[in-house]
Amino acid sequence: MSFLTKLLTVLVALEFFYIMYLETFATTSKSTSRVFNIPQKELHSSYLNTLFKNQGIYNGLLGVGLIYSIFSPTASLEISRIILIYIICVAIYGSVSSDKKIIFTQGGLAIITLITTFF
Repeated sequence: MSFLTKLLTVLVALEFFYIMYLETFATTSKSTSRVFNIPQKELHSSYLNTLFKNQGIYNGLLGVGLIYSIFSPTASLEISRIILIYIICVAIYGSVSSDKKIIFTQGGLAIITLITTFF
């Protein structure tokens, strides 16, 4: 795995750790409201709060998987590619079902990173 790919993989992982932080720990913050385009008042809903926290854990685990893939002595490239492809698929689904910007905001860096794994 090239240095560029490792660097970009770390950046994607950090992006997902940030999403986890917003969804799990800063659920009702102004930043969370701005990033997810949800009025701050709605973020106080216990139902939405629970959904966000569960989704935050998922996003954090994607970040952990990407970090693990960098330091894994075997199959690091394959692990990275699988997780990146999964992230891109989720971004495509979110883009189709929710907001077209998601393909760029959530999937853009992952797409670039995946491309670098082939060089």
